[in-house]
Amino acid sequence: MTFAHLGLGISPSAAPGSDPIGDVRAAEDLGFDFVSVSDHPCGTTPTYETWTLLTWMAAATTRIRIASRVLGTPYRPPAMVAKMAETLHRLSGGRLILGLGGGYSDEEFRAFGLGVPTPREKVDGMADAIRIMHGLWTEASFTYSGPRYRVHAADIEPKPDPHRPIPIWLGTYGPRALDVTGRLADGWIPSLGFAAPAQAATMRERILRAAEAAGRDPQAIDCVYNVQVWLDGPAADPGAGTISGPLEAVRERLASFADLGFTQLNLVPAGPDPRAQAERIGKELLPLLR
Repeated sequence: MTFAHLGLGISPSAAPGSDPIGDVRAAEDLGFDFVSVSDHPCGTTPTYETWTLLTWMAAATTRIRIASRVLGTPYRPPAMVAKMAETLHRLSGGRLILGLGGGYSDEEFRAFGLGVPTPREKVDGMADAIRIMHGLWTEASFTYSGPRYRVHAADIEPKPDPHRPIPIWLGTYGPRALDVTGRLADGWIPSLGFAAPAQAATMRERILRAAEAAGRDPQAIDCVYNVQVWLDGPAADPGAGTISGPLEAVRERLASFADLGFTQLNLVPAGPDPRAQAERIGKELLPLLR
């Protein structure tokens, strides 16, 4: 068993003592292939804004890829995200992975005065966003009108290098959203806490069927499992989505996810000292998973 790529979840914490830039530099030194950052701009816990943090991370590193896990589509107009993504991708040397989601936190939308989309509107908006981004990245004077978003005779320059495209990964779970993933996305990044292995396997099959129906190669879609890891944590599951226990037990459990069709993992350090966990994951677990 080997995984094509292994990533590390980085906390966007802005609390005293946190150092996400130091964390991403350490991840690069430890040999991770990519890092990822979640997107929750509203809340009482001190955090950095995700896109600004990703930019700072890219500037502080040279090799490691930078992923949003995942941007809530309703927070930012898709056409602007297309421009922002092209800029960050270009300045970072082609290292951006653009993770998108419908946005599950209605409280955040309500707090920021953005309106609360229905579940159908969230999925429609995510599909619109991908079509707009792909159009702006590849066509001149692009026009599109969808259920949620539209552009008219829009241009962005420069456009992404077609030999170094910007991959779009979706964090999706519902049937319609999974169909969108199969039809339009380059990757799928569900979380263990929201999709247990048996569920994830069924979801993945739906994605593959949607890809085939759209005339796409299903195997071209990256499948990335987002999993919290706590080495030498409690033998019993300490929380939803967390794999804990001795090193070999954790390795064996993670290796089993390859049998479900996952070719990549995003490992999020858990426990009382995430920074120490990240170092142990990099030094002890990564060589075994490779």
